[in-house]
Amino acid sequence: MNRQLLEKPFNPEQIKQRDGNFGKTLDYIEAHAVIQRLNDAFEADWNFRILKHEILKETDEVVVIGELSAGGVVKSAFGGSKITRARDSKEMISLADDLKAAATDALKKAATLLGVGLHLYAGAKPANANPNNPNTNHDRSSNNGNGGNGSDGKNGGNGNGRISGKQYKYIMNLAKDAGINKSQLNQQCVQTFGSVLDYLSRKDASSLIESLRQ
Repeated sequence: MNRQLLEKPFNPEQIKQRDGNFGKTLDYIEAHAVIQRLNDAFEADWNFRILKHEILKETDEVVVIGELSAGGVVKSAFGGSKITRARDSKEMISLADDLKAAATDALKKAATLLGVGLHLYAGAKPANANPNNPNTNHDRSSNNGNGGNGSDGKNGGNGNGRISGKQYKYIMNLAKDAGINKSQLNQQCVQTFGSVLDYLSRKDASSLIESLRQ
């Protein structure tokens, strides 16, 4: 089992975002990226199966229990998905697709028990990250929507959610056009915002974009 590869933080471009509860923005990894990570870590020698599934009428959702086996280790996790219904008739559109979505959710959650994408749930930076060292290769790792490291947003810009993948790509393109490398860009971010690029808030990222465009 290659734990170093399993637990390796995903690149900012691979981290997607969605709206969560209480106005928070949550980070997540798409299923194909999780599957690729498992394939790389176990040379495709792993198995996933559904142990049980239920249709919950009271909550209008499907729930499954999935089991991931890899490297002699077995992990189980719940997964769920809302039942998709037609807007007018309220009839179920495709229960099979809803079950597939729940199964994918279970796979991703079971994979986190092996360390895949765990940094998104931990609310902590990768072990080798140092916010005061502009030469460190950082990855965005919190899913709390308040900044780079923990719920208070310290070391992560000035709030308003963390830098989006779209902002990150745009900033890197602007920096490239300006002849600025990642190390220089991180130094500028630390001096201006108190955080390296990967841990900026969306507000700070927008300010940086305007600065680079000028």
